Amino acid sequence: MNLPNKITISRILLIPIFMLFLLIDWPFGVLSFYGTELAISDLIAALIFIFASATDWLDGYFARKLNLITNFGKFLDPLADKLLVTAALIGLVESGVVAAWMVIIILSREFAVTGIRLVAAADGDVIAASQLAKWKTTAQIIAIAACLLHNVPFAALSIPFDQIMIWIATILTIVSGVDYFIKSKHVILKSK
Repeated sequence: MNLPNKITISRILLIPIFMLFLLIDWPFGVLSFYGTELAISDLIAALIFIFASATDWLDGYFARKLNLITNFGKFLDPLADKLLVTAALIGLVESGVVAAWMVIIILSREFAVTGIRLVAAADGDVIAASQLAKWKTTAQIIAIAACLLHNVPFAALSIPFDQIMIWIATILTIVSGVDYFIKSKHVILKSK
C-alpha cells in the first residue's frame, strides 16, 4: 500500500463524515454572507468535500513524482472520485439544491463507466481516465462545492454560478461518457 493509494483511501473514509455534516441539521448556527445564509454545518460539509477533492490532485501528484503508479491506484482513484461525487450529489438532491434528473444522468454515466472498467480489469486491461473525464470531474467538483456553499459569493452578485456549473458538469458528463464508450468499444465488443 503506497502513499498515493493511502491518500485515495483516506478520501473514501472522509465520505461518511462529509455526509453527517451535509444531511444532519447540527445546531452550530448560521453565517450570513451578503444576504445569503449558510449553515455552519453546510460550511463544514463543503470544506470536507473540498479537502477530500483536493486529495485527488495530491495522490496523483505523489504517484507521478515518486513513480508509484499502480493498476490498483488507476482503478481506485476514479472509484474514490465517483463515490465522493455520488454521495455529494445525492445529498444535494435530498436538500433540493440539484435537480434529480441531472444527478441520474451523471450517476448513470459513472456506473456504466465503472462497469466497463470492471470488465476490462477482468481481462487484465486497465483503462485510465482521459483528459476529458478529468475536466468532467473538475466541473463536477466545482459545481458541488458551489452548491454546498449556497452559491457564496456569487449569490451577492445574482450570478447563478452553482447552477451554471451543474449544467456544465452534466454536459461534460454526457460528452465524456460518449468519448469513453467510443474508446472502450473493444472491451464492449469482446465481452459479447
